[in-house]
Amino acid sequence: MQILIIEDEPQAVQWIERTVRELVPDAVIVGKLDSIKRSVQWFNEQPSPDVILLDIQLADGISFEIFQQCEITAPVIFTTAFDGYAIQAFKVNGIDYILKPVDKQELALALEKARKKKQAVIDSAALLQNIGNAMKMLTKKYKSRFVIKVGEHIRTIETDTVLFFYSQEKTTFCTTTDNRNHILDYTLEQLADMVDPQKYFRVNRKYLVCSFAITDIIHYSNSRLRLVLKNSQDNDVIVSREKVQEFKAWLDS
Repeated sequence: MQILIIEDEPQAVQWIERTVRELVPDAVIVGKLDSIKRSVQWFNEQPSPDVILLDIQLADGISFEIFQQCEITAPVIFTTAFDGYAIQAFKVNGIDYILKPVDKQELALALEKARKKKQAVIDSAALLQNIGNAMKMLTKKYKSRFVIKVGEHIRTIETDTVLFFYSQEKTTFCTTTDNRNHILDYTLEQLADMVDPQKYFRVNRKYLVCSFAITDIIHYSNSRLRLVLKNSQDNDVIVSREKVQEFKAWLDS
């Protein structure tokens, strides 16, 4: 279970971390933040955790401001000395509201609730994805070529020659087997639905890669994977943590 702690009292952080590790031995504390500013920055740069332990009053304001600036989908366990925010808390993904001093048993029950919620989401998502994939395989025709502009000329490139698609500065490119980069008039989200998912995989927000473009796979920090791609100088093609298992299954399909 990936857990993010947002709390501005150092002693409270230490107690929560120690107690979480005791209650959930396989828990991974992905971050310990103490302010709205740092939290907003973290959510804009990192994948969603499985659960958030969140104090309401932080060093620079009330933590509900975080939800106004970020899209947060993870369940939230509120830990606070104030009892006047409960209604508001359950409007922003709150699954429990524990008053300080935090009781160990209450925290254990809240973490178990978060674990069950995560498993239910995983099971439902897997079922829906399997059904959707089966239907797509029966009816979907994938794009076999793309039209590109080269100076004043219009040309086509075969999809089978594309090693990977990537996004850079709000522009989408593809890199082909002849080591050329071409601009495409599609987003990566659109492309992921146009190409054969048995050949191409969306490893992160920036890259959609073909299996034959991968020359090496390296274990990376925080349970992620780093890819080495043909005709690429980018050393930061990272398979995000939440996609690692799906990526391995795709490779093995």
